[in-house]
Amino acid sequence: MSSKDPSPSAQGLRLMLDTADRAAWAQWLPLGCFHGVTTNPMLLQAADVACTLPSLTALVREALDRGAGEVQVQTWGRTRDLYAEHGRALAALSPKVVIKVPTTIEGVAAAAKLRDEGARLTMTAVYTAAQALMASALRAEYAAPYLGRMNDAGQDGFREIAAMALTARRQGSRTRILVASLRHPGDVVRLAAEGLDTFTFSPKLAAGFFTGEETEQTVEAFEAAAERG
Repeated sequence: MSSKDPSPSAQGLRLMLDTADRAAWAQWLPLGCFHGVTTNPMLLQAADVACTLPSLTALVREALDRGAGEVQVQTWGRTRDLYAEHGRALAALSPKVVIKVPTTIEGVAAAAKLRDEGARLTMTAVYTAAQALMASALRAEYAAPYLGRMNDAGQDGFREIAAMALTARRQGSRTRILVASLRHPGDVVRLAAEGLDTFTFSPKLAAGFFTGEETEQTVEAFEAAAERG
């Protein structure tokens, strides 16, 4: 595989923090592990942020001020016209804003308009490799499958998401498969071993990457030795 290979596996690991909670941003973004943040209307509701342009404008500005390299915000409105209208306004806030658009007929129609206007896109609520292929056809920057929800619905989420990545790679697509609805650090590791490289997860899951009794015991031994001189 050459250095010019455009496949997702050649693009490098990218982690996102999946929350609209400003306190979580303050805790996790300074670590330098997260490329940016992802949000959606349900996460906005959980963080008591209104899904309105003024509220989202303030939210985006704060995320960027805190060092987020990218902020993903979902458009809304049910129809292609409203999806495009709200997405257009959000995209105008910053080149670092990526517009999340549902992978439905109305959403795809809106996404095509936004793409032609230069907006960065994530096609979201992806549940099948066929939907991910449509995201690639749109030249979306990301396609976001929901691992946990796929498994809850009786799908083999790991297998389907691996198929998404393989299909993108063989098509030479630059669309990243942005895996969401992750519930355990092991989910990330398992998919990373399959060649996936782009993940978004909650602050709670992020904490799971740093827990470990053996690590804490070893670090305590290091510190005790340092204090003894």
